[in-house]
Amino acid sequence: WRRGGVDVTTVSISDFPLVQSAHGVNIEADIMFEQGDFTDADLLFLPGGMPGASNLFAHKGVCKAVVDQFAAGRKVAAICASPAVVLAPLGILEGKRATCYPGFEQALEGAKYTADLVTVDGNVTTGEGPAAAFPFAYELLAQLVDKKTSDQIAEGMRYAHLMSK
Repeated sequence: WRRGGVDVTTVSISDFPLVQSAHGVNIEADIMFEQGDFTDADLLFLPGGMPGASNLFAHKGVCKAVVDQFAAGRKVAAICASPAVVLAPLGILEGKRATCYPGFEQALEGAKYTADLVTVDGNVTTGEGPAAAFPFAYELLAQLVDKKTSDQIAEGMRYAHLMSK
């Protein structure tokens, strides 16, 4: 998203700015959760994976920020396990179409499961899993900036070339 001109702030909910993914990838967050002001965010994005999605749901501040974001009509996005593990229990997906990582669809209570790579319903965007990362990111970039910019970034990253093979 930064490549498309979006001001992105990554956030750690742990005690350290260095966050390790389920597969050992280290990412240094820009800020700690307590330093953030999420009241005017254009988008709150929840990454997926386990136990990451469960950690997000266990964090009261994250849950409040997501509920407030949704209630204000601003964009909420989640991929992989997070639609089922975070958004559904918070009531965000009630009556909405959504997707998530296969095997988690039973937890999408109140939502209509689509099995699509990316599903947009109102101000909520959900992604299926790791293979959906690129189309998910381009969809959100189109929402935040515009489709032309998203398409240009996709072309520059050779995504269209990959998909034509």
